[in-house]
Amino acid sequence: MPLVDLPLDALHTYEGRNPRPEDFDAYWDRALAELDATAPAPTLTPVPLPVDWAEAFDLTFTGVGGARIYAKLLRPKGRAACPAVLQFHGYSMNSGDWTDKLGYVANGMVVAALDCRGQGGRSEDPGGVRGNTLNGHIIRGLEDHEDRLYYRGAFLDTAQLARVVMAMPEVDPARVGAMGGSQGGGLTLACAALEPRLKRIAPWHPFLSDYQRVWEMDLDVAAYDELRAYFRRFDPRHLRHDAIFHRLGYIDVQHLAPRIQAETLLTTGLMDTVTPPSTVFAAYNRITAPKRLSIYPDFGHEGLPGMNDENYGFLCGL
Repeated sequence: MPLVDLPLDALHTYEGRNPRPEDFDAYWDRALAELDATAPAPTLTPVPLPVDWAEAFDLTFTGVGGARIYAKLLRPKGRAACPAVLQFHGYSMNSGDWTDKLGYVANGMVVAALDCRGQGGRSEDPGGVRGNTLNGHIIRGLEDHEDRLYYRGAFLDTAQLARVVMAMPEVDPARVGAMGGSQGGGLTLACAALEPRLKRIAPWHPFLSDYQRVWEMDLDVAAYDELRAYFRRFDPRHLRHDAIFHRLGYIDVQHLAPRIQAETLLTTGLMDTVTPPSTVFAAYNRITAPKRLSIYPDFGHEGLPGMNDENYGFLCGL
């Protein structure tokens, strides 16, 4: 078959290109300390549903920086000690419709679907960074302190959501999982890394991994096109090339992956030119928890036949 990336045997041993900052662990330990000091103050507002066996709520809670973060919450009526699944959406999108989550609720599960701060949903983004904020969130905060990187807050929001859901009386905190594709896949990996109590995760073609590899493959033209725009506008001769990719290393999920303790089912297509296979394997290969791959050799960054059914069976086993 044709290749858009490394051969499969090389992918299985690929270790990533983007540098890992020397203080990476201290960076995220400091971030988690800030999250520990942030009281979530969750609120639930009922929302009508066209079924009588489930109930729905607008969930809001506080994330770092004082942002009020929104998620859709659905749960079966009259059930206790339920497993739960967290859902994370693609870049610039939102938590989606209520009814597309009912399959999990019908199986006795709580579902919480996050709106990423400052994207297509209802979550706040307090903002306030120096430098460019146009054309993307990967580059937001690059000209400021590394604690001001956009995805630091977004990653911490996923962990705060997990904490809020795990604290709900109807949820069994030992049976919580997470899922999402593209950006949602990257957020799923970040969530499991920052909240190690997650039991199972199902990311597919995860975004936000191995930025330097994407640039070197000349694939910074779709989801990663803001990298190209940034260099063209602010560093056209790449005089700060190493420093920029070093800073992006703080928000590179491949470097968070070793913290993951959840059993992982990761799905990817080998013809993906949006989140190239090597960037996906860079993260997958660093996971030391029980894991397996579901590979689609002829598919790219698109819907994958049978994937939803496989993920459903995996997560319903929580």
